[in-house]
Amino acid sequence: MTATSEVTREVTRRDFIRVGATAGAALTLAFYLPGCGPAETAGKGAKAAAAGPAFEPNAFLRIGHDGSVTVISKHLEMGQGSYTGLATIVAEELDADWSRVKVEGAPADAKRYANTQWGGAQGTGGSSAIANSWEQLRKAGATARAMLVAAAAAEWKVPAGEITVENGVVRHAGSKREAGFGALAPRASAITPPADVTLKDPKNFKYIGRAERLPRTDVAEKVRGTATFTQDVQLDGMLTAVVAHPPLFGATVKRFDAAKAKAVPGVVDVVQIPTGVAVLAKSFWSAKKGRDALQVEWDTSKAVTVGSPELSAQYVELAGKPGTVARKEGNVEAALRGAAKVVEATYEFPFLSHAALEPLNCVVRIDREGCEIWNGEQMQTADQAAVAALLGLKPEQVTLHMLYAGGSFGRRANPKSDYVVEAASIAKAIDGRSPVKMVWTREDDMRAGWYRPAYVHRVRAGLDRSGKPVAWEQRIVGQSILLGTPFEAFAVKDGIDFSSIEGVVDLPYKMPALQVELHTTNPGIPVQWWRSVGHTHTGYATEVFVDELAAAAKQDPFAFRRALLAGSPRHLGALELVAEKAGWGKPLPAGRGRGIAVHKSFDSYVAEVAEVSLNADGTVKVHRVVCAVDCGVAVNPDVIRAQMEGGIAFGLSAALYGEVTLDKGVVQQTNFHQYRQLRMPEMPVIEVHIVPSAEAPTGVGEPGVPPVAPAVANAVFALTGKPVRKLPIRLERATA
Repeated sequence: MTATSEVTREVTRRDFIRVGATAGAALTLAFYLPGCGPAETAGKGAKAAAAGPAFEPNAFLRIGHDGSVTVISKHLEMGQGSYTGLATIVAEELDADWSRVKVEGAPADAKRYANTQWGGAQGTGGSSAIANSWEQLRKAGATARAMLVAAAAAEWKVPAGEITVENGVVRHAGSKREAGFGALAPRASAITPPADVTLKDPKNFKYIGRAERLPRTDVAEKVRGTATFTQDVQLDGMLTAVVAHPPLFGATVKRFDAAKAKAVPGVVDVVQIPTGVAVLAKSFWSAKKGRDALQVEWDTSKAVTVGSPELSAQYVELAGKPGTVARKEGNVEAALRGAAKVVEATYEFPFLSHAALEPLNCVVRIDREGCEIWNGEQMQTADQAAVAALLGLKPEQVTLHMLYAGGSFGRRANPKSDYVVEAASIAKAIDGRSPVKMVWTREDDMRAGWYRPAYVHRVRAGLDRSGKPVAWEQRIVGQSILLGTPFEAFAVKDGIDFSSIEGVVDLPYKMPALQVELHTTNPGIPVQWWRSVGHTHTGYATEVFVDELAAAAKQDPFAFRRALLAGSPRHLGALELVAEKAGWGKPLPAGRGRGIAVHKSFDSYVAEVAEVSLNADGTVKVHRVVCAVDCGVAVNPDVIRAQMEGGIAFGLSAALYGEVTLDKGVVQQTNFHQYRQLRMPEMPVIEVHIVPSAEAPTGVGEPGVPPVAPAVANAVFALTGKPVRKLPIRLERATA
């Protein structure tokens, strides 16, 4: 090999870790057998378990001859703990041995695996995994248990009522007979499932709501490196594709010269697709270098060229004009005219990137039978339909393999299936001659679009002489994430995208007069939902404004809220618990401020208190966040706490640093050095307290996000006397 030769062998991230561990750690020994990587062994354990007769009483459960219990999850595991939560529900009613429980992703099949909150569609989102599966999976587990008991009763010739089940073992005390699930599986398979089953009394729950930790079902695989993510998939003859996307939104390919790209060792092909130009190679690095060498001339005649300052000015101007009325109670204008004091504020919110740990990727294989896809699949029904339409197939000819995802925050549930269709477009462009793994770099992820929309809120309220609110008017300006998508038909009414006004149109504070208006814009920038969707901006605007009203009324922010939430007991319960646990009203160390916020999203009620100080350079230091959450029955308290902690960290990153800006249409952020995330030393102490509840469980993946930014801003307000009306939080933006 000469000095200019290039090694083209692809080294996987797991190979790298194994080699590094072996070479660099004196006490570390890494064993690796070629041919036994995670992608190659995926499914082998399930096949082994199924070697004997499997008991499959319903679509959500399989009990193997070896006694293993496999829960079939219709929801994506992207780090939020849904696999563990769903398995807990089944294991509880089944009385399974938790150590024998595992989870696998369901196939795309809306007839069996529809999200019950989404009508007939299958998918994960809106913090709906546990909420829509609660009764469904309880019945699935209870049905299987009843069939196992019936099988034992028939075999042992004893009354079913005398049989008990515990930790995966079926017993009859009188005859001293017992059997594991696996031994009873063949006979149970022949029993007709009962039409109705009795569910456990919550007082008898063994797993649900346990204070002790249940080991998460996905942790062992992830720690050992055997969990399969999209990047781990290896298929015979597979090519890796990297796409050159337009530098401006709305730009298209005018012409391109592939000569230099094809000269890069390992590059196999260069093809044009609707979203740009794809370079296909035998490895990611070759594809990346090929894209770097690619020469593309773009047609920018219809491209977006607006800058963030200009767009912000347009939005602020529009907020001063009447919009489409989304909610109206009483006469706001008359009430404002008669108010003793009127308070007005304008709040501005930037575009935000999802910035998940795992950038977008997707593997596609096209053959005579149809299309097969491997990815962290979040929106099965929509993606299946979109790919089928592209390839001229029936939806059922598109097979989706749901793998683990390294985060999403909504991005993988794209309303137009953008990245999945892009991967399928590349495979189609080469006539399906090779499987294709499409990989987005972090720079692609930052600059190729689909952000949380930018918004502006203008809020006015009137107070009477006692400081009580008499009117509230809120105008919201921003893009719709649903217009022009398959979801428009049921989520947009009279031109109003509900996701733009959620959290305001259902304002919990008692107001004699209330009016909410919306201006929907269309600057041409690709946008979609982002973790907690509209609540990310509505929660901030309402909760920061409430603190401004409390200050104008010369009242304590907690007491002010408490009086206005008399008709909302679950809001009030979370608010009072967080105030108690945070020591509201007690003295703070010198130089610290304390702020509070409460918000309902996805049917969960979350209140948070933040303690902050100012660094020497004027930036904000968050020391402590106390959280109280009412999410109904706490299926997995440990997972709930983890999700609140994760949501708070995610929300703090956005509050303190998150901002996607445009200069003449060009996105300025490329990677984490420009789109900052919260660093480990910046992480505050977080305390999570769960409100006891007998209500049906609701979501926890998203509701921890909305209250944290206003809680921090309100703490800054308490410390400085200046409200923060523009995000991310910068003290020079605080308003005197």
